[in-house]
Amino acid sequence: MNRRDFIKGAAVTLAATSSPALSRSAYAGGADTLKVGLIGCGGRGTGAALQALAADRGTVIWAMADVFMDRLQSSLNGLEKNGGEGRVNVPAERQFDGFEGYKKVVEECDVVLLATTPAFRPLHLRYAVDNGCQVFCEKPVAVDGPGLRSVLESARIAQEKGLCLAHGFCWRAHLGKRAVYGEINSGRIGEVRLAYGTYLAGGVWHRGDKPEWTEMERHLRNWYYHTYLGGDHIVEQAVHSIDKILWAFGDQAPKNAIAVGGRQQRTDKKYGDIWDHFSVIYEFEGGAQGHLMTRQWDGTSMENLDRVLGSDGIAHIDGWADKFRVEGKRPWNYEGPGNNMYQTEHDELFAAIREGRQLNQGAAMVRSTQAAILGRMAAYTGKRVSWDECLNSEEQLTPNTWEWGDRPNPAPPIPGKA
Repeated sequence: MNRRDFIKGAAVTLAATSSPALSRSAYAGGADTLKVGLIGCGGRGTGAALQALAADRGTVIWAMADVFMDRLQSSLNGLEKNGGEGRVNVPAERQFDGFEGYKKVVEECDVVLLATTPAFRPLHLRYAVDNGCQVFCEKPVAVDGPGLRSVLESARIAQEKGLCLAHGFCWRAHLGKRAVYGEINSGRIGEVRLAYGTYLAGGVWHRGDKPEWTEMERHLRNWYYHTYLGGDHIVEQAVHSIDKILWAFGDQAPKNAIAVGGRQQRTDKKYGDIWDHFSVIYEFEGGAQGHLMTRQWDGTSMENLDRVLGSDGIAHIDGWADKFRVEGKRPWNYEGPGNNMYQTEHDELFAAIREGRQLNQGAAMVRSTQAAILGRMAAYTGKRVSWDECLNSEEQLTPNTWEWGDRPNPAPPIPGKA
C-alpha cells in the first residue's frame, strides 16, 4: 500500500477502535494517576497542559521541557497558579531544557503534549510513540515532505502499539463546526463544487534580538519568521482554513494546487524568509475546487469565513461569530450549544485513554498539514504541484542535527526561481 492509499484509508484504518491493552497501564476508571509531560512551553503548550488537567481528575503535570529554560519557568509559574493544588508537580529534577530535554520528559510520563516549534514535531512524536506514550500533537505536524513521511510512520507505530494519538486541529472539536460539516458531508447542499476559506489576520509577535544570542537562538526565539522552523504562516496558521476545505470534501485529498503570494508589509530582514500573503487554488477530482486566501497585514480588516457551494445550496460558516447556516433547497441553521473546542480535544483524548479505546488521528493530521505544505510549495515555486509530489518531496528544510551556533539566513523565495 502506498502512502496516498494510507491517507485515503485513514478514516477506517486509524479510527477510534477498541484496544486490547493501551500501553503502560489501562488507567481504568479514572482513579489512577496519569503523568502528563509538556514539551514546548509557550502559550499553546501551557493552555494544553491546563486543559489536560481539566479533562481528567487523575492527571498531574509531571515533567516539562523547552529549549529555553526561561520559557519553561514562565509556563510553570502559570500552571502552578492556575492548575489546582497538587496537580502540578514539576520539581527542578524534572525540568529539562536544550535540544535533548524532550527525551527525558517522554521517559518520565504516560502522556505527552507536543507543542514545540513545528519543525521538531516529527522528531518528538517518533520518540514518544517508540517509548509507548499517549500523545496530544499540536498542529501543524511537519514543515516538509520528509517530516510528513516520518509522522505517517509514527502514526502507524502508534496504531500497532494501541496508543492514542490526538491532533490539535481544534475546529474539528467545535460542536457547531461538527454539525455544519456533518450536514455538508451528508448531502444537504448536494454535490460540493467549491469550498472557499479566508484567514485574514494581522501580524504576530516578534521577540527582538540580543547581542549575546547565537544565530540559532535568534531564529528559535523568533521561529515564526523562518520557514524551516514554522513552515510559513500558511502552514502554521492558515492550515486551519485548509483543514476545513478538506473537511467540506469529506477529507478527500486534492489532486494538485497552484498559488501566488509574497511580502508586502514584511520587508524588514527581521522577518526572516516567510511571506505575508498567499492565495491558493486546490483542484479536486471531478473539477471541484478549494480556494484559500490568507494574509497577515497590520491595519487591515480581519476575517475568518468559509463558504461551501453545492449543487443544491450554500453553507455559510463563521467560526469567530459562531454562526452556521445553509441556504438553498434544504435550509438549515445551527441552534445547538457552544463549547470550548480546545477543552473538548483533551476531554475526548483522556476519555479514550481511560476507556481503553484507541483514538488515532495521525493520518488526518498529516493530510491537513500536507495540504498546507502543498499550497506553500506551489506559491514559492510558481508551479502547479501535485499531491504526490508534495508527499514524496526530498526537500528537507530542517537540519540533520540541532545545535547552537550559526545558521544561514536565506532570502525570501522568488517564484520561478525557488
